[in-house]
This record gives sequence, structure tokens and C-alpha cells, in this order.
Amino acid sequence: MERVAQRVVDIGGAGERRGFELERLLRSAGWSDVPEYDGSPRIPWLTDALADRADNRPDIERFLCRVCDPLEYDGGMPVAEAFRNELNSILEFERVVITYSGGRPVLGELTDGSEQPVYGAPPEVEQRLRALLSDQQVIDLLIDRIAQCRAAQAAGAYLLAVFGIGSFIEGLLFSALKEQFPELVTAGFRGQDGRKVPASRAGLALLIDTAHEKRLIELDARNFIHPVRDFRNYIHPRQQLEHDFTPNADTVNMCWVPVNAVLNDLEESIAGRGQRAVL
Repeated sequence: MERVAQRVVDIGGAGERRGFELERLLRSAGWSDVPEYDGSPRIPWLTDALADRADNRPDIERFLCRVCDPLEYDGGMPVAEAFRNELNSILEFERVVITYSGGRPVLGELTDGSEQPVYGAPPEVEQRLRALLSDQQVIDLLIDRIAQCRAAQAAGAYLLAVFGIGSFIEGLLFSALKEQFPELVTAGFRGQDGRKVPASRAGLALLIDTAHEKRLIELDARNFIHPVRDFRNYIHPRQQLEHDFTPNADTVNMCWVPVNAVLNDLEESIAGRGQRAVL
């Protein structure tokens, strides 16, 4: 953690972060109850902040992804990727790695005997859903979808796992939009042609675009989810035969990536909305 903190603070370097910028970075990562920077030495301050969340994997994961996010740097992707490469040299001893998929930073695990990252369902998903949503019935349903996706993946039922992942994303986005923007339930969603679409008829494509329009997810995440949405079309055997689509374990692993990216984006944006409301 200290080595990560040293690299993030970058004292004397081109990317040096001041105290208030470190505090802002933690907020941008979707942390709640961010400690206020007290003017103490920055590297120990950030090390302590990370140590306090050592048992909170989602917060640590969002932080590591955020410091590699092109949105954090005026120079965009080239600067972010250079930082990511240096950070990965520290993280490799923990057998984790930050990669980019669809332009979004995501955390994968390195398994024994392989240097290719493996992605899975979001860590501590139940706890994270309870922090994002208030409808207990919806939370239970989404948790069950994740459990069934995992079971299908473990059993080698990769096609069913892909369908379940798309269904989870749809339920998550609809519930988040409904709770953050309740007017969508009564006024409806705005379709691509400008016409109103009743909430009960809003499909996944419209939910994705609306979540981006409402700044709940980033542009890259929006583009990232659409291929998973397209996979759901293969629920029709004719479509699967026409496109010769046969998912495997790697397909499911890659479908988990946008789930993690979307969940991270929702946590960051909803936390930000709450902070702005308090201000």
C-alpha cells in the first residue's frame, strides 16, 4: 500500500498530487466517508486511508481502477496507460492486474500458471447492491441472478451464464435509474426518435443510453455493455445458428468485465450525486 501511495502521490514528479487532489481522487473512486486531508505528509496519509479500507475490496478495486482511468489525466489514455504499467509492476506480487477493456480500466486476477487475467462476478456484490439500491425485493432478485450466473458458469452452461449476465445488467440499470430519477417512471424514457417510451417497455439498449445520458455510467462503459446486450439475441436458436455463436469460458469471463465496470461507474456517480446534494 505504501508503494502504491508513493506512486500515486508522485512527489516531485510530473503527476504530483496535492493533498486536496488525493481527497478528490478518493471521492471520484466512489468512496463514502472520505477522510479529510489534514495537512500531514501525503504518502503516509494516503497509505493510512488505504489501510483503513484493506478489508473493503470494492473500495480498493475502484481506487486502483480510478487512478488508471483516462478521465483522471489531461493527457488522456497515453498518460493513464503509462501510469497503469507502473502500477501493475507493484500489483503483480498480489497476482492482480489492471487492464483496459472497451477503454475502461478493470481489475483481473492472475491465476497460477497463467499471465492472462481472469475476470469474474463483482466482489461483495450483495453489500454493494444494498448500498446502491433501496428496494429489498429488487436487491434479492439481482443477488439471485448473480448466483445463478455463477452456477451456470461453473456447470459449463456458458450460454445461460451470458443470458443471465445481460439480465442482471438490465435489472441493475433499470432499478438505479428508477431510484435516482423517479420521474422516468411517470414521464417515461426518451427513445432515439424523441418519442416517450413507457418505463414498462424500456429495453436494455434504451436503459444503457439513458444511464449514460444521466451520467450514471461513462461513455466507454455504455459502448462496452452493448455487445453483451447483443449476445442476448442468441436466446433464439435461429440467431445462434446464423451467427455460429458458441460461447465458452472465456466468453463468460469477458462478459463479467462490463458488469464490474458498470457497477464501479454507478457507485462513483451515485456517491457523487449524494455529495453534491449535501453541498
